[in-house]
Amino acid sequence: MAKKKLNIGIIGGGFMGRTHSNAFRQAPEFFALDYQPVLKTVCTRSAEGAAKFAANWGFESSESDWRKVIERKDIDLIDIATPNDTHETIAVAAAQAGKMVMCEKPLGRNAAEAERMVAAVEAAKVPNMVWYNYRRVPAVTLAKKLIDEGRLGKIFHYRAKFLQDWTISADVPQGGTGTWRLDASVAGSGVTGDLLAHCIDTALWLNGGIETVTGATETFVKQRKHATTGQVADVKIDDASMFLSRFKNGSLGMFEATRYARGHKALYTLEINGEKASIFWDLHDLHRLQWFDHGDEGRLRGWRSIHITDGDHPYMSHWWVPGLQIGYEHTFVHQAADFIEGLSKGQAAAPTFRDALATEYVTDAVLKSAASKQWEVVKG
Repeated sequence: MAKKKLNIGIIGGGFMGRTHSNAFRQAPEFFALDYQPVLKTVCTRSAEGAAKFAANWGFESSESDWRKVIERKDIDLIDIATPNDTHETIAVAAAQAGKMVMCEKPLGRNAAEAERMVAAVEAAKVPNMVWYNYRRVPAVTLAKKLIDEGRLGKIFHYRAKFLQDWTISADVPQGGTGTWRLDASVAGSGVTGDLLAHCIDTALWLNGGIETVTGATETFVKQRKHATTGQVADVKIDDASMFLSRFKNGSLGMFEATRYARGHKALYTLEINGEKASIFWDLHDLHRLQWFDHGDEGRLRGWRSIHITDGDHPYMSHWWVPGLQIGYEHTFVHQAADFIEGLSKGQAAAPTFRDALATEYVTDAVLKSAASKQWEVVKG
């Protein structure tokens, strides 16, 4: 039988535009999907840049005005891969036009924007999803299965960190292509809404809701030249952020993110300690899950490294033979495949916009706590 076509319009041609394009191209090659993704059009601010991107990735057409993409009758899905300040406007317009919507994380610059995005997609009853791709790392997905099976028992601790070092130099500008994450008007916040958002989404998925937080942030370089205007202006994003939390299941959480950890490009780790067992995962070794089971015989009890490559591991039956690992790009392929499979089944694939709103509530509470220097209750 001929597959149904899913005509896709991707808004944004940067790093995430590439990852999403690659995901939609690869998904039907490795997963048995009822829909055939079609890269219909890509939109960037530059018509020349959009045309070049389209030619490289195999899009049928290109555009420099995202509104025209939404107006097209032959587009089924709008995929937002643009800077944070455009997420709300594009998502709301797409939903009102009856389009399915996928959006790069974070959902909005704050919870208020995210709430309006949730309201729009739910009013329109259109399928929606947010690209929190670390849920689709096979090792992390296996961790979720082990937790849900009760193998860790009662959870006591959850700790995560995401460390980078690319903004240490005061010469790095704020604003503009590549460095818009340092401009609060575009990004919303710094590492709290960027790096910690990943950690929080994974934590909520693995360990459940967060009730209260107490946090602290720091901006180490107080002023930077703006890439667009050339003017020196105050920096209003956070360079580093950390917080303690209490989860609804009674466990305690510790989270840290910074762009000032010299020697770390993207060190994301998480550890969960339960009464029966513990789990540790490291993005730099993403195809392995570290596992400690207190139920093992005493003489042999210790941490073990599970190589996530076998066919009975999550997603791995779609790829290579056991022993051959996959990497970062495949997490996006998994997410694209799960979204499309959800369409076939009439089921929402997580994280939906509403799921991602829960992360926004936590990041807002962390920033509020950093200002108030008190414990804050997380909304929701």
